Amino acid sequence: MKYFLVAGEASGDLHASNLMKSLKKIDRDADFRFFGGDLMQSVGGTLLKHYKEMAYMGFIPVALHLKTIFRNLNLCKREIAAYVPDRVILIDYPGFNLKIARYVKENLHIPVCYYISPKIWAWKEKRIHLIRKYVDRMLCILPFEPDFYRKHNYAVEYVGNPTVDAIAAGNFSTESFDEFISSNQLASKPIIALLAGSRKQEIKDNLPFMLEASAAFGNYQPVIASAPGIAPDFYRPFMAKYPAGIIFGATYRLLQHAKAALVTSGTATLETALFCVPQAVCYKTPFKRLFGFIWRHFFKVRYISLVNLIVGKTVVKELFNETFSTKNIREELDNLLNNRKYIEKQQAGYREVAGRLGLRKDLPPVGASDRAAGIVFSL
Repeated sequence: MKYFLVAGEASGDLHASNLMKSLKKIDRDADFRFFGGDLMQSVGGTLLKHYKEMAYMGFIPVALHLKTIFRNLNLCKREIAAYVPDRVILIDYPGFNLKIARYVKENLHIPVCYYISPKIWAWKEKRIHLIRKYVDRMLCILPFEPDFYRKHNYAVEYVGNPTVDAIAAGNFSTESFDEFISSNQLASKPIIALLAGSRKQEIKDNLPFMLEASAAFGNYQPVIASAPGIAPDFYRPFMAKYPAGIIFGATYRLLQHAKAALVTSGTATLETALFCVPQAVCYKTPFKRLFGFIWRHFFKVRYISLVNLIVGKTVVKELFNETFSTKNIREELDNLLNNRKYIEKQQAGYREVAGRLGLRKDLPPVGASDRAAGIVFSL
């Protein structure tokens, strides 16, 4: 069959590429065209637009690039119409993908699958009406999402979490600490991992504070995990005042050896928890008073990190908006490195997160990508 996929950022590229691999296992004639990235391209098919030309976040960047966004939307519609796929598969990225879903259902009448639900449980809940109308099958990766959709009388499939699969598939424990620091030109000191986000604006906002806070711990070395698609030179100015190591394309290897981590909210918080690394979530927000108003009146959740959202309680401290500061990050990092009871309590929360994601008796013994591919193929 022919599949058209749309992924608008780095995490979508990763999950879509694994889904494509799973589809190829059950459909020998699988043919792909897609908006996505390098990982999807490595699986095979035709890359029509790279996510680097699509990933705009926040009101101002979106407003400044409206012409490009509409151009990409029109190009995507034309390519789907010309390709006439058997399935359209949309990965997260709702501002763009829900418009594509509407076009496909109203004009082409092709089945639409959505892999990785938009976070409408956090905000913009009204998008449920678009999903009901234009999405044939929603495939969720977070265990609380089916309950959310059930209350809106919309049936979804929970397929498991692909992050669990990705970590389980890697054989990271065979690499020693000495081998890791030698292959990455790092110092012979324990590591504080800095995961400052996947977008340039996130990195600009968060990394300087992370570096300043970690500099207080001279017996440790801060090591930055570079984001996919971000050039090495982008990080250099931040490292001029507070020297740090940096690794490229090896975030999981870094987490395997880190003693603690400072993490910007996102999938990275979950990855860090599954590696059992003590962490603090650090997220700088512009216009604190305005954001505080928006958070109180428009967001439907109590937490910003997936770790806390999955278990519905505070497992990792979230330093954002009013609580985001170098001083608070430094104090939390001290607990993560030196307070044994504090660390053990967080580790117990991590075990609860892992249990909710990976020990589901109602799921067959296959990975999330394989299960999702089976549903897409049989739709």
